[in-house]
Amino acid sequence: MEPILNKVLRIYFLLFCAISFGQDSVAVAETEKKTKIIWTEKDIQVDNDTIEAIHFAPKFKNRYQEDAFVYEIKAREKNGWDRFKEWLSDLFSSIFGFSDRQSSMNFVDLVIKILAVCLVLFVIYLIVKSIMNKDGQWIFGKNSDKSVIRYDEIERNLQRVDFENLIKETLQSGERRLAIRYYYLWLLKRMSEREIIDWDPEKTNSDYIYEIKNEDLKARFEYLSYLYNYIWYGEFEIDETAFEKARNTFQKTIQSI
Repeated sequence: MEPILNKVLRIYFLLFCAISFGQDSVAVAETEKKTKIIWTEKDIQVDNDTIEAIHFAPKFKNRYQEDAFVYEIKAREKNGWDRFKEWLSDLFSSIFGFSDRQSSMNFVDLVIKILAVCLVLFVIYLIVKSIMNKDGQWIFGKNSDKSVIRYDEIERNLQRVDFENLIKETLQSGERRLAIRYYYLWLLKRMSEREIIDWDPEKTNSDYIYEIKNEDLKARFEYLSYLYNYIWYGEFEIDETAFEKARNTFQKTIQSI
């Protein structure tokens, strides 16, 4: 009797559990059905707030050019200067027998720096020399003579100059061009003394040609002016033969006045 009773109780317990679980499931389903929210288009809200644009600082990439931000180091391409230095390095290495390439390259850098300093000093020397000479022809002009300064003084005191002795002194120092210049001034002095021209340092050759009335003298003066301009302003040395020809022509004209 007792075993049968136990079986009945077990069956009853199982039925009770099944009924309770079913009721709970139905209740949960009903609850979910009641609480389910259905969204419509009206429930959508549009955000119309203004979004502030973010602006990066100009050239901000330049801030990150330091070595700390370089993660991939690329070998620098060699230019003509680099190849020239390598050629010099090989040349010096073969001459002096450097132990390694870096030693010869260091020697090349030292030589280049020394040459650069010498070049700068040489240019400074030429500039100072040009300023001291005051020749007005900059670095590559011909050196000015002390006699050029004397010429300026002579031109202002033309009537008191002994050109014959002055030309002798000039030729003793081998200055043929300057001698021709003095011959030309001597000619102007002689024509001024004979009142053929009115001497004025500001006048030109053309002014003097216009003042000369004698046609023969005018033609000779035009030719001598051409010789003077060609020899003096041409700034090249003349040989002995050319100088003697010009000298004789000046002397004959001066003596004939």
